[in-house]
Amino acid sequence: MTDSLRDQLLGLGFKAPAPAAPKPRRDERRGPRADDRRGPRNADAKGGAPRGDNAQRPQGRHGGVARNDGKPRPNDRRGAPQGKRPPQGDIDLAKAFAIRAQREKDERIEAERVKQEEARLRREARAKLESFLAGKSLNKPEAEIARHFEYGGKIKRIHVDADQLKALNAGELGVVQLNGRYLLVTSEVMSEAETIFAPSVALRIDPSAPAADDPYNDPQYQVPDDLVW
Repeated sequence: MTDSLRDQLLGLGFKAPAPAAPKPRRDERRGPRADDRRGPRNADAKGGAPRGDNAQRPQGRHGGVARNDGKPRPNDRRGAPQGKRPPQGDIDLAKAFAIRAQREKDERIEAERVKQEEARLRREARAKLESFLAGKSLNKPEAEIARHFEYGGKIKRIHVDADQLKALNAGELGVVQLNGRYLLVTSEVMSEAETIFAPSVALRIDPSAPAADDPYNDPQYQVPDDLVW
């Protein structure tokens, strides 16, 4: 049998070419994957061993590693505003108005309390005065001389006789107001009535005072009864 061309060439000293290496597959040409290069620190995503430092770090909402630095995330509702807050100046002004309103309310309540307390004391004093003056009035039904005097910003009068008029102008007698009536009493009784309820003293004459201080102490200056003041 005739030798093949290959055998003839080998006999002449030619070397046979080395067999060509097989072409690498497409996946092999890409080189090792990133997960393989990282070494044993990485693990299979579906349940392998922990991947190094990221093993204990929780993942974020969209698959990323969640940070734990305490700062609100863009999608974290805890850091989102809960509504528009009023400016600080408006808060301070509203607080000032509330404080003033409360203070005014407290003042009104206190003023009303004081008013009621004063009214109660007046009622008690008048009741005590009425009990004290029982049977001490010197008024005479037959007295015809009208003695005028000023009391409470108005001109009042009491009827006395001639002797009572002299004693009244001399300061020996006085006039006390009780329940709308004017009672003629002695100076001693009037002084005691003043200690019980001072506003009850309607007329007290000081003998040493000038006559001009009381223009109605002289009978010639008595005002007629039919004159309207």
